[in-house]
Amino acid sequence: MTASRDYRNYAAKMHAYASTDTDMEVDVRFVDMIAARSSHILDIGCGIGNAVNGLRSRNHQAFGIDPTPEVLHVAHDLFDSTWFRSMRATDASAQALSAEGLPAKYDVILMSGNVPAFLTADELAETFNRAKDLLAPGGYLIIGTSTHARGGPADQDACASVTGLHLKHRYADWHLGQFRSECLWSVSVYSHSGSRPPADGPDGIFILGH
Repeated sequence: MTASRDYRNYAAKMHAYASTDTDMEVDVRFVDMIAARSSHILDIGCGIGNAVNGLRSRNHQAFGIDPTPEVLHVAHDLFDSTWFRSMRATDASAQALSAEGLPAKYDVILMSGNVPAFLTADELAETFNRAKDLLAPGGYLIIGTSTHARGGPADQDACASVTGLHLKHRYADWHLGQFRSECLWSVSVYSHSGSRPPADGPDGIFILGH
């Protein structure tokens, strides 16, 4: 791990945020916009579980993994504990997830909140490998992190080039702001090869003449 954190204080701070009117779901709305209805979604480094809860409330089959007991304790306290597992990003193989009773394939994998900054270069590369194996054809890996920290866009692109994931979009924030090199934050969307199946139902699309 390359960054340090007082996880107990962090968990307490996030618990306090979740208990107030602080907007904790901006990444949820972004993912929900991209994902088809009832998608299988894995949140790597899920923290206190607010993204998983938000995605669940929108009828997605979302699950979260995190290796840190302090934050998982908060997730279990706030939400349904069956949604979460204790697991490192680099250990998230289809076999390991299946052994924990979770799906082996996902339509979307999310890493938000600077998760890459807490991984070494080798760990980030392995996490990209894991993500590629876990994603369904046409699935997305979505990463939100500080631009100039370890694990930022340049490091992500290097890992993607090796694994075969393709950069589809990059924004300056979760609101689709235009990304520039001087932006402090980045949201990157990588896609697996192949095509996603068409969405069930109209899903906001109403073709005139039909």
